[in-house]
Amino acid sequence: MKVVRNRWSAANPALALCAVLFAFCVSAHAQQPKKVFRIGYLSSRDPATESSRTEAIRLALGKLGYVEGQNIAIEHRYGDSDRAPKLLAELVGLNVDLIVVAGGYGVIVAAKNATKTIPIVMVGEGLDPVKGGIIESLARPGGNITGFTNVSRALGGKRLELLKETVPKLNRVAVLYNPEIPGATREVKEDLPVATSALKLTAQLWEVRAKADFEQVFALSSKERPDGLYVPGGGQLIRANEKRIASLAIKSRLPSMNGSSGAVDAGGLMSYGADLADSWRRVAYFVDRILKGAKPADLPVEQPTKFELVINLKTAKQIGLIIPPEVLARANRLIK
Repeated sequence: MKVVRNRWSAANPALALCAVLFAFCVSAHAQQPKKVFRIGYLSSRDPATESSRTEAIRLALGKLGYVEGQNIAIEHRYGDSDRAPKLLAELVGLNVDLIVVAGGYGVIVAAKNATKTIPIVMVGEGLDPVKGGIIESLARPGGNITGFTNVSRALGGKRLELLKETVPKLNRVAVLYNPEIPGATREVKEDLPVATSALKLTAQLWEVRAKADFEQVFALSSKERPDGLYVPGGGQLIRANEKRIASLAIKSRLPSMNGSSGAVDAGGLMSYGADLADSWRRVAYFVDRILKGAKPADLPVEQPTKFELVINLKTAKQIGLIIPPEVLARANRLIK
């Protein structure tokens, strides 16, 4: 029986050994687990109200190849500006690769103070990050913060214009806000006077600082007799009482314009603002770029490009208001 030997391996035992070792190394390298990026996520809202935002971000990350439990791990934290420093210290202590911060000015400032090295992607609510000293400019943020900012303050005039189109006899408008929220106060004191003057409206400022204040300010409506209500939004107090505000406005038969579409879902009449779902999806873009090596300082901060008008027809019927056809035609979403 003739035995056929592998002349290459027999003649070159050293090369054969190298080939075996090379194959082993390739196999070992292929079996090495992929890097799992750890992402910190801090929101000023509670988990229940935050779920739609986190789900939108998760789905957008999935389309870019990031799957939780496979190549990313997300550490969630929830708390307002008072608790933010402690929660951020926890995330920094976990050596996360990146922190997403969703909330107003106080929470984002807390993130800026917590770390100068970990990249931060902000999801600002009605925040002007340049005036607030968070970044150097929208085009060149500098530092370790970039992301998205919803410029709700700049929309106050448009919201009042839509409210006046909906209620042609609108002359006096009550403005419900929390003076302890810097962004809301700047809008009410600096931006709205320009808008109300142009629209020939008289603003009645209703301040609320605690849950018990809502009934008290609405009780004054019978004396001051406003024709409509504007709720700019901003801050946990307003968000947590959206349903209460809507109920009191309906009881007072006040057509309301809101800064949050969630307020309309809760029973408010109208809202106009950035398409938040679109904004949330863009967060994934920033996360992806940074995890691939981009520096936050070089990624321009984005502003909304899509806006939506939401109208609650059920509420309109309850207060005896007929929405003009031209306003209905511009609505992006109708609640029936």
